[in-house]
Amino acid sequence: MYGDQVNVIGVAGRDDLRDMQEFVSERGVSGFDHVADEENEIWATFGVTSQPAFVFINDDGSVETVVSSLGLDGLTDRVEALSAA
Repeated sequence: MYGDQVNVIGVAGRDDLRDMQEFVSERGVSGFDHVADEENEIWATFGVTSQPAFVFINDDGSVETVVSSLGLDGLTDRVEALSAA
């Protein structure tokens, strides 16, 4: 729906690679790219301390980190705002 306007990248951390791959497979979230952040460097860069967390990066480079659950409606609202920018 927003694939041509918004890029989604899953960043898995705090586990070994096999467990991260298993999580993606079991949860059915393989429809977008995923990165294994085995050293938690990406998480640290964006201030992510726990899951669930979302980092929204706008075209102008502004960053918003949300360390909490957003639910479907909250996530949809954020994605729509990004696609409108």
